[in-house]
Amino acid sequence: MKKPTLFILAAGMGSRYGGLKQLDGLGPNGETIMDYSVFDALRAGFGKVVFVIRKDFDEDFRRVVLSKYEDKVPCEVCYQALENVPEGYTYNPERTKPWGTNHAILMAKDIINEPFMVINADDFYGKESFEVMAKFLNEVADKQGKYCMAGYRVGNTLSEHGSVSRGVCSTDANNFLTDVVERTSIENKDGHVCYKDENGADVEIPFETPVSMNMWGFTPEYFAYAEEAFKAFLDKNGQELKAEFYIPTLVNDLIVSGKATCEVLDTTAKWFGVTYADDRQMVVDKIQALVDAGVYPSPLF
Repeated sequence: MKKPTLFILAAGMGSRYGGLKQLDGLGPNGETIMDYSVFDALRAGFGKVVFVIRKDFDEDFRRVVLSKYEDKVPCEVCYQALENVPEGYTYNPERTKPWGTNHAILMAKDIINEPFMVINADDFYGKESFEVMAKFLNEVADKQGKYCMAGYRVGNTLSEHGSVSRGVCSTDANNFLTDVVERTSIENKDGHVCYKDENGADVEIPFETPVSMNMWGFTPEYFAYAEEAFKAFLDKNGQELKAEFYIPTLVNDLIVSGKATCEVLDTTAKWFGVTYADDRQMVVDKIQALVDAGVYPSPLF
């Protein structure tokens, strides 16, 4: 049985943080957040790592990131670009950015042939999440349409320096995803987790409410579904300047059509990341605390 693959989305720029935060050394020896994700994936049993990046990022990426662990795990790189659309499709010539997270996934359709997990490059997910995802993906290795996502408890995903947006999940009695609704302006207000509704009013939600942090698990037929859905997306949105092809949209469509299920895997891990520039020192301190507690070695590789 093939081990699952870790697929890291590293093609984006952090507009609120500024610069290429994927390359920011936040660990005690200059480790990036990606380094910790690769480390956690290896000890959870993943067998390969695939990165999607921008082509003009390639040289720096290989020098700063890939060189650290190419001799420790098979690694492959693919490239996301605006012009990567199906043959015969056109788009608005004034558009400048690629088509979103599900478009990024499609860049690996000729590379990944086994169950795979998708994560963001600049999010620190925690070892527990890699463990539960690896267990699930190994169990569905010979199946189709059995997907999963890590359901982080919203209270474990907040920033101390501003509000955040999260995909708030609804599940059925068996923990299968039934809906994801993007909620904005989520923050802790005097011990209560709240988001802003459509009218700007605060709505409180329980600390344990599951949210998506873009940590998904798929089997390889997902690429075929994504390719067909991308064509439909372009038919409708190809001339738009900012429309994006998102993972949750397709997952929801596959659930509604009965082609797939998506189990929400509870994780007690505390997510953190650099959403705002002021978050950086907090991330450095939290990583150092994990190193001091023996969760990670130092240096990592």
